[in-house]
Amino acid sequence: MPSSIAIAVSLHILAAVFWAGSTFAVARSGGSGAVKLFFPQIGAALVAILAGGYLWHHLHSNGFGPFEQRLAIGAVAALIALLVQVAGAGPVIGRLRRSGAESAPVPGRVVVAYRIAAVLLAIATLAMAAARYW
Repeated sequence: MPSSIAIAVSLHILAAVFWAGSTFAVARSGGSGAVKLFFPQIGAALVAILAGGYLWHHLHSNGFGPFEQRLAIGAVAALIALLVQVAGAGPVIGRLRRSGAESAPVPGRVVVAYRIAAVLLAIATLAMAAARYW
């Protein structure tokens, strides 16, 4: 395996684990930590998506068979999760940060966005982990 692929796989997995795990934790805790974790999560999401795109280009660009279709389900779920987090939580978190109310309880809209994103990231994780076997 070329070292560039090994590095991309490592970046993809590490970033995705942080993004999904912290999203699950924030969703489960009713939004606790959302303000402090939001920007690191979005950074991790971008790293995971860019590394995943690199891997797709180098390992799966020759066809769109059943394996690639299953991976695509996971990729689409992850992209939608990112959009939900950015659109659903981003504006509110930005206002909280600007006002200095980082420790204030987050509105229900943020919690709902995180819970939806958590479900989508669970789908992405399952699709990508099981794509070869299902």
